[in-house]
Amino acid sequence: MSEKQFNSTHILKFLLPSIIGIIIFITPVTVEGELTIPIAWLAETLDGWISPILGETIVAITGVSVIGTGIYRYLYPQWMRRSLFASLFSVTPIWFIIRIIGFIFAVAILFEWGPEWFWGEATGGEILALASFLLTIFLFAGVFLPLLMNFGLLEFAGALLHVIMRPLFTMPGRSSIDSLASWLGDAAIGVLLTNQQYEQGHYTKREAAVLGTTFNIVSITFAIVVLGYLELSHMFVPYYITIIIAGFVAAIIMPRIPPLSRKSETHYPGAEPKTKNENPDQPALTRAWRGALARASHATVQGAGRNGISNALEMWLTVIPIVLTIGTIMVIIAEHTPVFQWLGLPFIPILELMQVPEAQAASETILIGFADMLLPAIIAADIQSEMTRFIIGCLSITQLIYMSEVGGMILGSKIPITFWELIMIFLLRTIITLPIIVLCAHIIF
Repeated sequence: MSEKQFNSTHILKFLLPSIIGIIIFITPVTVEGELTIPIAWLAETLDGWISPILGETIVAITGVSVIGTGIYRYLYPQWMRRSLFASLFSVTPIWFIIRIIGFIFAVAILFEWGPEWFWGEATGGEILALASFLLTIFLFAGVFLPLLMNFGLLEFAGALLHVIMRPLFTMPGRSSIDSLASWLGDAAIGVLLTNQQYEQGHYTKREAAVLGTTFNIVSITFAIVVLGYLELSHMFVPYYITIIIAGFVAAIIMPRIPPLSRKSETHYPGAEPKTKNENPDQPALTRAWRGALARASHATVQGAGRNGISNALEMWLTVIPIVLTIGTIMVIIAEHTPVFQWLGLPFIPILELMQVPEAQAASETILIGFADMLLPAIIAADIQSEMTRFIIGCLSITQLIYMSEVGGMILGSKIPITFWELIMIFLLRTIITLPIIVLCAHIIF
């Protein structure tokens, strides 16, 4: 469609949904003295309203995931031969087994079957609570994501910001919206947005893998929670500046080294590669405006509604069982075995060399964040040195990969990253960001 064919209807179709999407996903608001965004507030509010039945709802969802997958795999009735059912229930045997385990875990945790170390508040209970929150965040994020994706906003941002994102981070400009949604809202929203765009052909395998593991950072709200556990709330400004500096360096380096640099530049199988609207022959604003209106001209409310419902169902039935399975196992290992303490031993001489106080205690927290991002802060709460607690708090955020949520979500999505690659990425981010954080800490303290 040429520029002359664009009219006021196309402009409104671009502006109204995009503005609403920006307000819902990436506009900070203060509610009862806490910084959040509307979609996170909606999810938390709904979570509070239906909390008495959330556990049963999680059991029902994981049960549907198992039963639906079994019917699809072994019976394949005529009514299931649609693309929606394929996206929900067509999985490999190993993922089918994980869905079954997730259902068993959900039932056992809800009804407190087995030993307390399995279903207790610090292990299975924590993961079930997380799954309950994901249920509500997936509902709103899934339904409202088309406001960001279907009406031209990503095309607009992509054309304007590619001159920054491409040379610095090897990423298309539209990825900035994913990052902003994570930063201000929740990493789960960023992973969901990245996965949807990858499936639609907007990102290559490499770009999706980089974005899912490098730019879907945890929210400001979560960072404040970590700081509260460490009793360092009075240091938020230097704390977050340190996180930004370390995260920025990691974001420049990680896409340029294995395993991310070795990912293919091909697209999701079956997806039609989308143009990135990065033609330098026109002014960036002109390309951004025309690209946005062209996308909006083909969008429909009905299509956005169907897409939103499909998003929510896919994340419910695909990701929640995986988070329950992998998250529960990892947190139990972290809480009730010395595995992560053993893995942290090699860091003791490194921390001592960098003159970090209480190096031995700090070493126990270095890798435990791979299980759950709050665990380092919880364990470090008894460390006397403010400087050491500061370092642990910053590192737990910049490591980014934790299996109780983000890692489990990535594995449950179509983003092409394996479990072993997540381990490697976590270790590389630790190696890259730890010296930077320690240097900043020495300057601050």
